[in-house]
Amino acid sequence: MHDKNIKALAEINITPLIDVMLVLLIIFMGLLPTAQKGLDTALPQSPTQDAPDPPAPIMLSIEDSPAGPLIAVNKSPVANLEELENRLREIYQTRSDRTIFVRGAGTVRYGQVVEVMDAAKGAGAERIGLMTERAEAPGQ
Repeated sequence: MHDKNIKALAEINITPLIDVMLVLLIIFMGLLPTAQKGLDTALPQSPTQDAPDPPAPIMLSIEDSPAGPLIAVNKSPVANLEELENRLREIYQTRSDRTIFVRGAGTVRYGQVVEVMDAAKGAGAERIGLMTERAEAPGQ
């Protein structure tokens, strides 16, 4: 039944594999020109002569005194929270940047600082930055 003259082949027939590879190569070569070329980037614009200078930041300071907290907007004193809101509303009517920086003295109660920040939010402030006192290293 078995013929002793037949030998088993130990080699893999790679002809079908080459055919598949050539077909894939042709497909990818056909798709390559249609692929998107380049990247979308947003380059910075060169400064122009008529570009206005950015407005100065709004500084809100709170200091403690025996008569109560002293509130000032850009070093201009404010009597109470209602006047603070009115002043900030006037400032924000002409500005697109609604950022305010709050500097509270170390002796002011935290609750008073929060009330002032809440009044600023009510007047239209979108971002509030807290400024701290500069700490010095020991021995200076």
